Amino acid sequence: MPPRDDRILSVLQKVAPGTALREGIDRIISASKGAIIVIGEEGLDPLVSGGFRMVTKFSAQRLSEVAKMDGAIIVDEDVDKIVYANAHLVPDPSVPTQETGTRHRTAERVARQTGKPVISVSESMRIVTLYVNDTKHVLEEISSILFRANQALSTLERYRIRLDQVSAALSALEIENVVTLRDVLLVLQRAEMVRRIADEIEAYVAELGSDGRLLQLQLDELMHHVEGERVLVVRDYQPDRRRKVETILGDLDRIPAERLLDLTTLGHALGQSGMNDSYEELVAPRGYRLLSRIPRLPERMIDRLVARFGSLQRLMTATLEELDDVEGIGETRARSIRDGLTRLAEATALERYA
Repeated sequence: MPPRDDRILSVLQKVAPGTALREGIDRIISASKGAIIVIGEEGLDPLVSGGFRMVTKFSAQRLSEVAKMDGAIIVDEDVDKIVYANAHLVPDPSVPTQETGTRHRTAERVARQTGKPVISVSESMRIVTLYVNDTKHVLEEISSILFRANQALSTLERYRIRLDQVSAALSALEIENVVTLRDVLLVLQRAEMVRRIADEIEAYVAELGSDGRLLQLQLDELMHHVEGERVLVVRDYQPDRRRKVETILGDLDRIPAERLLDLTTLGHALGQSGMNDSYEELVAPRGYRLLSRIPRLPERMIDRLVARFGSLQRLMTATLEELDDVEGIGETRARSIRDGLTRLAEATALERYA
């Protein structure tokens, strides 16, 4: 699955059910007409020949009326005004296109040449196609989108359960100080798989518009703390502290879907390539994950604790006096940290061996 394209999501939101633009497109289709609609006017002047500039308030009715003319329609970036109507677009003929119909060829070339989103409404096929840079996306029936979205949501639920399982197993192994690189990479692997399915559902939600509100609520619930877990695992186990966490997360993002099952690829992204792919070698957590589960412990305090003790095991065995010595901790918070780590250890052991 390719990484989520936020630009396409933005355009999908503008043409989603419930928007004036989508209503106007539906009116065009109902009238058995076709159209080319360009979103954004900046930089289009060299491609526009003929037509007339109108700069009038956008509405679904006005869009369907000006679509009765043969030329393209240009609206502003926010789809708030109709800027041009009946415009003849003349893109560079050397711009590559895979389309065969005149309207679709023009729409794709304009999108590729200008970077502006272009919507093509087919008069004969009653199909709406979006062109965003080099990407083509065909709008589907709402019922079809909902069916595939619900299938993806079911898959996401199963993957989230598996992520929670490997995450709980990692916590138990951290308490026992027997974590291997394989255990760490399995959590990152599952987190990446969950995120990528969520990205697909995000696209469905954008395309569904007002019909996707319930789907969005379910997605938000399933994705709670997934990104946070991913960040904390990286912070706990990145071997080179000089590399930024954002860099490692970006490397994980760029792993092709078909390579996510390859632990070697994940290990390289994390920076563990120097271990000769020995997944059973023990690695030591710094303590970010478990400290983050202690209530009301600010992130800056967690950073100071990790900087002072260096590993989770040293944190687990630290005395109240040693914890109190860390800047900003104090006796009360030191006791809370020690009690919190003890409770986490007991709860994790009960969950693991129950």
